Amino acid sequence: MIQFLFLQICAERVQSFSSSYSPISASILNRNHQSSFRCFCSAVAVSQPSGSETSSPVPTVKKRVVSGVQPTGALHLGNYLGAIRNWISLQDNYDTFFFIVDLHAASVFVQSHVRAHVELMWLLSSATPIGWLNRMIQFKEKSRKVGDENVGVALLTYPVLMAADILLYQSDFVPVGDDQKQHLELTRQLAERVNNLYGGRKWKKMGGRGGSIFKIPEPLIPPAGARVMSLTDGLSKMSKSAPSDQSRINLLDPKDVIANKIKRCKTDSFEGLEFDNPDRPECNNLLSIYQLVSGKTREEVVQECQSMNWGAFKPLLADALIDHLQPIQDRYAEIMSDPGYLDRILADGAARATDIAEATLNNVYQAMGFLRR
Repeated sequence: MIQFLFLQICAERVQSFSSSYSPISASILNRNHQSSFRCFCSAVAVSQPSGSETSSPVPTVKKRVVSGVQPTGALHLGNYLGAIRNWISLQDNYDTFFFIVDLHAASVFVQSHVRAHVELMWLLSSATPIGWLNRMIQFKEKSRKVGDENVGVALLTYPVLMAADILLYQSDFVPVGDDQKQHLELTRQLAERVNNLYGGRKWKKMGGRGGSIFKIPEPLIPPAGARVMSLTDGLSKMSKSAPSDQSRINLLDPKDVIANKIKRCKTDSFEGLEFDNPDRPECNNLLSIYQLVSGKTREEVVQECQSMNWGAFKPLLADALIDHLQPIQDRYAEIMSDPGYLDRILADGAARATDIAEATLNNVYQAMGFLRR
């Protein structure tokens, strides 16, 4: 729920509101809500050529992007600066769907509001070779670590659910990082396999339109983005799962907590402050955070901070963080005071997602020879 709230808040910090994926599913955002919202891309809107100067203008057709976020854990500065904030630009250029992946994370929300996700997962499972799943890195590492007897079947079939999440919405692009490339590649292979097994003339004989059942999604690779590191170790990424809360700035941390965490964060004994010194990872991380939350250029930060000591810089960083997060925290409190507002957004989002997902699911049922429902 908290993740969804922050997606909503980030959306409102720009102008218009749509919907998202990152393996996830259906907390799709309110299509009628006029406010705004992460990611990485350039304009890829596709427009159709007009027939003549007197022809009526043909509306621009946007490519579709699907992404999601897990509902577990408290969002921190690294999640926000490295991912969520970037989704804003995706909305401007794509037809976007963003959702909370509660089926993946075994929590309570939104993906499960669209039943087509689990139905398509089951249909895809019948076409997925077990060898493909056994090769998935996440499953292999977990099995090796805890033993086959302690690993649930859901971890093995998780990539099939992820594939269903993507393919249901006939996605053109999926934002992916290094940790998701293998999952997207499996999704592409599975889509091609189902198209070959059941699409084309075979589908047409079943009464369908023929051709491909699924669109083959392309990866949307982000440019080098904000990689926010731990406050206790400049070589480790800021993480929800790190045992020490001191290692991260949570988006809902009060002012005094933020100030205290920055005051106690790990630094070094070098003179002055500088970017990109491999011997000073903490210095580079803290200067990078300051640059991101202050909105200043790297050159401006260098000019301002290069002669500072840590005693002068830490309060400056703490104040910049507090100022940047305050509007988000204020809006969070406002939204939390009206639960009905969130319920309406989730209901509208699920309805919109269902319209698209059901059309895809019905095509798959038809192509695979099931009786019309």
